[in-house]
Amino acid sequence: MECIDVSFKAPEENIAFDELLLSQAERGQKGKTLRFWELQDYVAVLGRGASVSDDVFVGKCRKDNVKIIQRISGGGTVLLGKGCVNYSLILPYNANANLLNIKSSFRYILGSIATAFQKKGLELTHYPVSDLAINGKKVSGNAQARKRRFLLHHGTFLYNFDIDRVGFYLKEPKKVPEYRNGRAHKDFLANLPLSDREIKQIIKDCFASLTMTSCK
Repeated sequence: MECIDVSFKAPEENIAFDELLLSQAERGQKGKTLRFWELQDYVAVLGRGASVSDDVFVGKCRKDNVKIIQRISGGGTVLLGKGCVNYSLILPYNANANLLNIKSSFRYILGSIATAFQKKGLELTHYPVSDLAINGKKVSGNAQARKRRFLLHHGTFLYNFDIDRVGFYLKEPKKVPEYRNGRAHKDFLANLPLSDREIKQIIKDCFASLTMTSCK
């Protein structure tokens, strides 16, 4: 598995780079890939089917120069920025039978990540379809885009994020997992008690083990 740790200043470039990696894999120019990136400025990123008017306080974003962009994967709208490390996985369906179905692929990938964190003493729980939480609070959201031969699975890990900013720029979502129990963003989200370097190493070790290849 190739590992890439590169961040671009413009959020659009980071989203586009993930799409490029997926396209290259589909064309046979790349194989399994793990990428990390992080933004220094806040940006609202909508899922493929999300609505700006439903999800974002547009006036506040415009006033503070917070960009609003869209990604090719599904899922809800998220706020990214400093203190939130992003990871992107490019995987072929033939790497594991669980990847063929979207729900089973989330169970496989997020279950593997949760197990890797548990080995380090942190009890992460996978809440379907695509959340990871600690003590009932969400620390990681995930989404996928799927092509004919490869999938792009990408997600976030909060570690030193200003959680109050989420409720300032984003509206409460209409579709929520049951375990949220009506909690507002500030009461539902949490930071992991780890550095970005520690989070990256755990994820690297996780997928190096699963794919039986080195990930440096």
